[in-house]
Amino acid sequence: MTTRRAATWPALATALALAGAGCDKPDPPETAPATGPAGAAMVLLPAGEFVMGSAGGDEDESPARRVRVRAFHIDTREVTQKHYEGLMGKNPAKFKGPDRPVERLSWSAAIKYCNARSLREGRTPCYDPATGACDHQADGYRLPTEAEWEYACRAGTTGDYAFAGGAARLGRHAWFERNAGKTTHPVGIKRPNRWGLYDMHGNVAEWCNDRYAEQYDRADATDPRGPTTGAERVLRGGSWRSPAGRCRSAARDSEPPGLTDVCFGYEAYGFRCVRRAEEEKGATDHGVE
Repeated sequence: MTTRRAATWPALATALALAGAGCDKPDPPETAPATGPAGAAMVLLPAGEFVMGSAGGDEDESPARRVRVRAFHIDTREVTQKHYEGLMGKNPAKFKGPDRPVERLSWSAAIKYCNARSLREGRTPCYDPATGACDHQADGYRLPTEAEWEYACRAGTTGDYAFAGGAARLGRHAWFERNAGKTTHPVGIKRPNRWGLYDMHGNVAEWCNDRYAEQYDRADATDPRGPTTGAERVLRGGSWRSPAGRCRSAARDSEPPGLTDVCFGYEAYGFRCVRRAEEEKGATDHGVE
């Protein structure tokens, strides 16, 4: 995993400036999580706006800017070994356990699962298996964009984490280097965020759909999907092996998409799926209608 410099605390003036800019705090989802044929529970998140990135974190978390995303469905938990093996017929995880997150996965392996899950439910796959290109208009499963992931993680919050109290309380919400015992743990044990999403901080770092860039495009603020070229894909949320600072809502990491196809792949990479909201299927590519 690419290592970024340690995050610094923002100056008070910067924090006040961002707070003054405001941030929409959409209400929690009104619908209860629904379980599909593949066995994973999802919740529908509302469309909304938030401040993505951090003015006081790592350099690649800037520029912090307001981003708008459409409504979308997201897995409430990281994809487990039970669900992965049920679809793909194999379990690459090092830390075995049916309710533990599947890990030691490449980005390429994650999108194959997304396509298999789509076909299992009679949906149109999002990914071209030859190129990895993603059709965001398809009704199947895919990896979240970075914007969707951070929006879901923050759940209307604006601080370093999706809960009050900062890093001192991270152990209540996440498995990370201080409490994980050098292993993953069953999903859904720690406290969820206010939108009912578990393990957004820690346990396994989660692949996103986006290619990695060293800075955000300030102009790309409505359903941003990252750069069109780049050798690495983004990972978010930190993992069981990460220090607290790497588990922040805005923290970013990256790896080549095929790196962990080999048997020596990292045991800290997993994922969760998203799919577009049904009411958005006729919407245009950019903007919320």
